[in-house]
Amino acid sequence: MAIPTHDVSLDGADHVVHFYEQDPELVDAVANYVAGGVVADGMAIVIATEAHREAFIMALEVLGIDTVEARTGKRLVFLDAATTIAAFMRDGQIDRDAFHKVVGGLLRTAAESGRAIRAYGEMVSLLWDAGDVVGAIELETLWNELGCELPFSLYCAYPAASVSGSEHAQALHEVCNLHSSVLQGVRGNDLRAPEAASARRLEAEFAAERISPGHARRLVLGALAEWGCGPRLLEDAAVVVSELATNAVLHAASSFSLSVTLEDSLLRIAVHDARPLSVTVRGGLSPQPTHGLGLVEALSLRWGAEGTVKGKAVWAELRASNELAPDEFQASR
Repeated sequence: MAIPTHDVSLDGADHVVHFYEQDPELVDAVANYVAGGVVADGMAIVIATEAHREAFIMALEVLGIDTVEARTGKRLVFLDAATTIAAFMRDGQIDRDAFHKVVGGLLRTAAESGRAIRAYGEMVSLLWDAGDVVGAIELETLWNELGCELPFSLYCAYPAASVSGSEHAQALHEVCNLHSSVLQGVRGNDLRAPEAASARRLEAEFAAERISPGHARRLVLGALAEWGCGPRLLEDAAVVVSELATNAVLHAASSFSLSVTLEDSLLRIAVHDARPLSVTVRGGLSPQPTHGLGLVEALSLRWGAEGTVKGKAVWAELRASNELAPDEFQASR
């Protein structure tokens, strides 16, 4: 899901990533995100470079935040990114237990206050820029582990120039998949799989977790919006992705892979899971009229399921042409 950088308002479990072009763009977005938490009597934890910390403080003061009072009241915490990384690195590698002790300990203490927590971090960016792309991805994963344990929102940031280029395409795609949303401000072809810019194809893999269908839905909506798809298709695709992904997690009890292809006037969505087909109704699945696959059937030109070597694939095709423009769409509702 792509959301504007000037309106960064996150739910408690959101983990977003911002690929920013220029520092002023980042400073404006982060300051608004942090200020929103402080004003609401929440708590903000900012892990950044010295230059960015100073810029954030200035921007927060412009927004009317008394940063001295907020820091004294422990509603605003600033940490140095490089120093924090060093605290959980062992022999050039991330030590998982040390991360959970250092960063996890900070967040556990913050959670004891009962305040809503907003965290911002650019440690992953420092690792990436240092050539430790694997470490950056590992750190994103560890943040997600903490997110399963503690209630907080997390905003990560990378300079767009650092992650652009075909040599980073697969790693960048993996980073995007570890986030619930991608903030606008990066060139669209950098956010998709290597072949997606020309073929309009998106592929991603998800764990067998209850939050995965939501992550899959947001990823697809972000891609479709960047591809110029209209609101009707976005609404229908959101339902189809949610239903197919939820079935994979709840009924197949399986991790799943998602593929989305937009070609000419046809959008194809497919979810692959590890559970084989067991009956012979519509390729192994029986739709119910008012929910689940019944909705998929109602919204799709056609849909079906087929066995694969590793389980099954459930797919649906939606018409992508003849959509109303956004203003016409609103008027018709």
